[in-house]
Amino acid sequence: MTILDPATPRETTVDPRDPLARLEKLFDPGSLELLHTRDKSGVLAAVGEVDGIRTVAYCSDATVMGGAMGVEGCKHIVSAIDHAIDHEIPVVGIFHSGGARLAEGVEALHAVGLVFEAMVRASGLIPQISVVLGFAAGGAAYGPALTDIVIMAPEGRVFVTGPDVVRSVTGEQVDMESLGGPDTHTKKSGVAHIAAHDEADALHRARRLVSMLAEQGEFDVVAATLGDTDLRALMPASPRRAYDVRPIVHQLLDNVDGESSFEELQAGWARSIVTGFGRLGGRTVGVIANNPLRLGGCLNSESAEKSARFVRMCNAFGVPLVVIVDVPGYLPGVSQEWEGVVRRGAKLLHAFAEAKVPRVTLVTRKIYGGAYIAMNSRALGATAVYAWPESEVAVMGAKAAVGILHKKALAAAPEEEREALHDRLAAEHEAIAGGVGRAMAIGVVDEMIDPATTRSTLAAALAAAPAVRGRHKNIPL
Repeated sequence: MTILDPATPRETTVDPRDPLARLEKLFDPGSLELLHTRDKSGVLAAVGEVDGIRTVAYCSDATVMGGAMGVEGCKHIVSAIDHAIDHEIPVVGIFHSGGARLAEGVEALHAVGLVFEAMVRASGLIPQISVVLGFAAGGAAYGPALTDIVIMAPEGRVFVTGPDVVRSVTGEQVDMESLGGPDTHTKKSGVAHIAAHDEADALHRARRLVSMLAEQGEFDVVAATLGDTDLRALMPASPRRAYDVRPIVHQLLDNVDGESSFEELQAGWARSIVTGFGRLGGRTVGVIANNPLRLGGCLNSESAEKSARFVRMCNAFGVPLVVIVDVPGYLPGVSQEWEGVVRRGAKLLHAFAEAKVPRVTLVTRKIYGGAYIAMNSRALGATAVYAWPESEVAVMGAKAAVGILHKKALAAAPEEEREALHDRLAAEHEAIAGGVGRAMAIGVVDEMIDPATTRSTLAAALAAAPAVRGRHKNIPL
């Protein structure tokens, strides 16, 4: 493939939609090399460096027909993706496109389909990151959706049919932002992973994720030990009180230049689970954590699906997993059953059981019921399972369990003795049927660990495990 020098005379005032200007902002200064002669195709593709990492990028040319995708522009994208596959390097797509070119008819549709096919060929082989800076409408909406991570700038809009079509067909009144803006896709649909503050931030986040996925580093257990701190101090004293798990995640992971290395994905969607990338002892890891601040940390249909896709993405790219667990079970209710909690919950079971990457589980407070299995249990192949002191591992809480098992005995007891009897039966039940001690005795929990040594313990377990990568595509579950 011919690589051309991008240095051509340009006017002092550059259109903010100019694809060359956008690509220059993505790449390290002076590293950009065009992959084809600039033309009127609506696409510009280049190769360059992102934090020193060789990377391919293509960008819609919104200055030409609003970035509409025609035969030649689609050829440039397919060629860019093929270049990335051949050289085993990441690819970043910058989208600002109204969809397929109407004047080219079915030829344009076929060309867009070839772009989708190339994206699927690259799936699971190389990281694909999409940055939506303007419209990604019609056929262009599915381009970002087929990639691994979608970042939206405030002006980003992703929809298959615009407000006018929606209004004419369904009678629904909606504006472009409500239909396909960042709020919609990061909080309601789950299409986008990150809502950036502005265009510059969107490109910065793309650079950060390229570095996380393409330069994953090696574990330095000594460095992890130096950062050890009592993580349980960040939790409330009462085991019944809700809390936000994210401060624990930030403290667990490395700080880089005084800031947490954690890059959360889909923060506004399915909020009872937290997912994202960070570095632990210098090595990129994926983190999945129940968040008791939302729904008590329960798994539901959305959070199970969100977690499943994240597990499969980490497995495809060889990213070790840290699973932080404090979960009372699956969220009950008619709506959950109708929303497919069984079908979507099965995705999480499948994802963990299929995963080959090293993956450790930490039980911080409790893990009950079916969620015990789903959250990277020993049965599904966890590398190691650790628990903090006084955490609970059971089918359900001991008091709730004896409330069912000894319902008649409790009802028959005098009212003034009932609570004491309930507490005694709960203690007996915990000793016989559950608790960390029992879990350790049968080998489904490896060790009870000091919260103050959590960082070094998890890093050492992951570092000792074989570095294995799954072999599958990253279908957008």
